Amino acid sequence: MEKITIPKEEYEKMKRQIAKFKELEEIIDFNLLRQFKESLEDIKAGRIRRVA
Repeated sequence: MEKITIPKEEYEKMKRQIAKFKELEEIIDFNLLRQFKESLEDIKAGRIRRVA
């Protein structure tokens, strides 16, 4: 494994971003979000029949 040196400021920024992402993971249901995205793609591609 290579060793990479980055400025401490950049390291701290990345740590904060990871912490924010972990908070979002607790709030957002990524599986539900993925299903919603796939549904929108189906609509855009015309694979959905109107039901109502």
